[in-house]
Amino acid sequence: QVQLVESGGGLVQAGGSLRLSCAASGSIFSLSAMGWYRQAPGKQRELVAQITRTSSTNYADSVKGRFTISRDNAKNTVYLQMNSLKPEDTAVYYCNLYYYYRNYWGQGTQVTVSS
Repeated sequence: QVQLVESGGGLVQAGGSLRLSCAASGSIFSLSAMGWYRQAPGKQRELVAQITRTSSTNYADSVKGRFTISRDNAKNTVYLQMNSLKPEDTAVYYCNLYYYYRNYWGQGTQVTVSS
């Protein structure tokens, strides 16, 4: 069974930075695509960034040029470096692992950006 544990969320002022981490248990991490999603109050969960097992990346238009997703297969960890944060980035951020048609989710970490 895969477990995902996010960390690194918190309160930051607009223009600041945060780095989210997601540690995965199990042995399939290096074979899996990883992603970060977010859900703001009253809104649907949306994709923020993805990274494939070969480290190709994809970003939502709203975060391009500000956020960077990366992975360390030796540590079974995926990261999301968030720079130039805006109040509209405020949300619960969820880590996702996709492997062989199955999705696994973390419990989420709150990111709050004050203006």
